[in-house]
Amino acid sequence: MSSVLVFVFDGLQPAQVNPRLMPNLSAFAAGGVTFANHHSVFPTVTRVNGSSMVTGMNPGEHGLAGNRLVIRDFDPDKHMGALEPELSRVAKAGLPVLLAPTLGQVLARHGKEYVAIGVGTSGNAYLHNPTAEDSGGATIHPAFALPRDLHESLIDRFGPWPDEAQPNTSRLAHAMRIMTEYVLPERMPGAALIWSSEPDKSHHSAGVGSSLGDTAIKEADGQFGDLMQCLRETGRAEDTDVFVVSDHGYSTISEIVPVEALVKEAGFPSGGEPGGVIVAQNGGAVLFYTTPGDMGTAQRLAAWLMAQPWCGTVTASEAVSGIPGTLPASLVGNEGPRAPDLTMSFRWESTANEAGYHGMAYSTSGEPGTGQHGSMSRHEMHNILFASGPDFRSGLKLETPSGNVDLTPTILKVLSISGHEGMHGRVLEEALVGGPDAADVGWSTELHSAEHNLAEQVYRQQIKISTVGTTSYVDEGNRVD
Repeated sequence: MSSVLVFVFDGLQPAQVNPRLMPNLSAFAAGGVTFANHHSVFPTVTRVNGSSMVTGMNPGEHGLAGNRLVIRDFDPDKHMGALEPELSRVAKAGLPVLLAPTLGQVLARHGKEYVAIGVGTSGNAYLHNPTAEDSGGATIHPAFALPRDLHESLIDRFGPWPDEAQPNTSRLAHAMRIMTEYVLPERMPGAALIWSSEPDKSHHSAGVGSSLGDTAIKEADGQFGDLMQCLRETGRAEDTDVFVVSDHGYSTISEIVPVEALVKEAGFPSGGEPGGVIVAQNGGAVLFYTTPGDMGTAQRLAAWLMAQPWCGTVTASEAVSGIPGTLPASLVGNEGPRAPDLTMSFRWESTANEAGYHGMAYSTSGEPGTGQHGSMSRHEMHNILFASGPDFRSGLKLETPSGNVDLTPTILKVLSISGHEGMHGRVLEEALVGGPDAADVGWSTELHSAEHNLAEQVYRQQIKISTVGTTSYVDEGNRVD
């Protein structure tokens, strides 16, 4: 029986997987399966994608709409960061943090564990196994662990976590020790995950292709190489399926747009007031919440957004459906019980930055020239996935669409566990030994358009969607002239 190990490089782009920067991952990719048409979910931010990875569901159904969001059944009038301890306050209020079962919960029902180690944000680590205290498994982070008593016992055994640094290699190395000396040999989980905060942290700080970013990638690749060597030396390589994935791609910031402040300047009151709007900024995307039933405010807000030069796509939930110029949130997987009323992706273009990496976009935060993500840019929607192990074919490059939502269904398949049937994601059968030939996997791509005639201009948007069976992937979306 195979076990599964997942290694996540936060924010890694396909173009960065090359022998110069990543000799270890390049060799791994050449020997296994390369998913050359892999997709993030929108918004292309970490905690949304981490939640889709462990639930196999699009954001609308798992309910984690953004890194910053409103959970109306918790607090209808304020946005919150998806961080720890904020998320555990939601749980203590008796509300589910995620609205869909997680990989950890599914494995627990079959007597197996999911253990995740993350050295990035506390929120991302928490979301990998929010119910670990009750359902089993564990999540491990420098600031806490679930179950809670695990945190101090790991510090007693492995020493204190190193301080955060740039690059954040020392923390990843500490996490690697815990993974190779404790998690894999002692807990022997059905599935384990280690999440590197690089190159994301360095991209945010210094930009895509910066010397800091390149150093971070090289050092993280070295840690990955050590992990693969450990599997070989301990005899685990023969029965471990390894997935290497990133949560999103990247853009370079062209200009900062403080949307929350601009909405107030435009005359929209704060949330909780009549005609009020709550603005949750997510880098390259912004979530907007109006008072339930206030269709007039939602329509005025949408028209105001469409008139701004930085506005890319605008999607609308079913609660405010029919607003001229919008496309439905369900199209991009954002419809659900905790869906924002409107979601805007910033406008973007494919111009290269100074280091030659394509993709420029507006952002709510950061500095021009540094890195950002969150939008529907093709450079953020497309990320990496490679797989190798006893259940996977060798030396195969696939062009069939795949996505982060497919991770848990495929993990369950190789572990011979049921439970993926109701998920949005699909089993990546064409990559598996004995699976269908990729040429026999049917898929299609469709453009969805909308426009609205404003007083001085016509706003037009277009979103491109690829579909395999019942699973849809957002390729890109933008304003079109």
